[in-house]
Amino acid sequence: MTPERWDAAAFKARVDDVLREFVGTEAEQLTAVDPALEPVAAQLESVVAEGKRLRAAFCYWGWRATGQPDSDAMVRAAASMELVHAAAVVHDDLIDDSPLRHGRPTPHVALRSAVRRGERAGRAARSLAMLVGDLLMSLAGQLFATCGLPAAYLGRARPLWGALARELIAGECLEILHTAGAPDTTASLKVIRYKTAKYTVEQPLLIGGVLAGAGASLRAGYSAYGLPLGEAFQLRDDLLGLFGDPHVTGKDGSDDLRGHRPTALLAETWKRADDAERERLRAVLGRPDPDGRLLHEARELMRRLKAPDRVEAMIAQRVDEALAALGDMPLPEPAATALQALAHSATHRRY
Repeated sequence: MTPERWDAAAFKARVDDVLREFVGTEAEQLTAVDPALEPVAAQLESVVAEGKRLRAAFCYWGWRATGQPDSDAMVRAAASMELVHAAAVVHDDLIDDSPLRHGRPTPHVALRSAVRRGERAGRAARSLAMLVGDLLMSLAGQLFATCGLPAAYLGRARPLWGALARELIAGECLEILHTAGAPDTTASLKVIRYKTAKYTVEQPLLIGGVLAGAGASLRAGYSAYGLPLGEAFQLRDDLLGLFGDPHVTGKDGSDDLRGHRPTALLAETWKRADDAERERLRAVLGRPDPDGRLLHEARELMRRLKAPDRVEAMIAQRVDEALAALGDMPLPEPAATALQALAHSATHRRY
């Protein structure tokens, strides 16, 4: 049982156990179809092996904040949020052609060794990775439906799953449509809201709350807390992606510039850059393999124009907004404490 005092490590261990057993069983069943599927099954397990389990935690505390007790069935339901995240990550890394995640090759890179060598190997590996992501999303729904909570509870939350998938895909599509376009902060923040913020914080909270029978007022409070906090989470991630230590972040630090992605960090830089500075940015944006000197110059330009400082201010504003909304909700003390701690851990990751 989770104690009344929030223990993030203990909760993560419970979620890890659920995912390890559930996905391990599914991987075995996949391999049983044909031994050739073993590399695909291995990636299925690999992509869910790491993670802070923030989405599961928000879903769990959406449940507990209504006054509901700890429940192993609820932990299983919450763990399904991590499979949604794993699916989104596989597809996102595929779309962005990101080579690393958690310091390991991403599925579309790792699976190249599973296909025959030749000019089509890369394309075949990408197709396999896409199918891994598709299966993970299907497994998320399966884990949720079989979590052990009453069918009436699960029925209340079913419409939220449709909204989660629709808005996540809308955000991913918007990012693709805005990629390589004129950088714009408003457009970037909309991408962040739909691609990340909603499925990271707001929707897990709402699903947990609706499972528990939360009323309209509490659900509104969850959104008032969850949306700005989710945006702050992704803004922090964008800063870490470019200025973080790849040995700590586990990601390629050139991804966002190499992909000319519509981040708020780039938009804030572009807004304040003169023509010559924009030309220097164009030298690195969208290049498939930018050299270290160009990346260093781009980072230094962003620092000189104080774009990271402005993104830090956006983060602080959103965290303050989320915590103010949290303070306005009449929550049990353990839930209020846990959600405050989660707000800190989600947004105060350092470089």
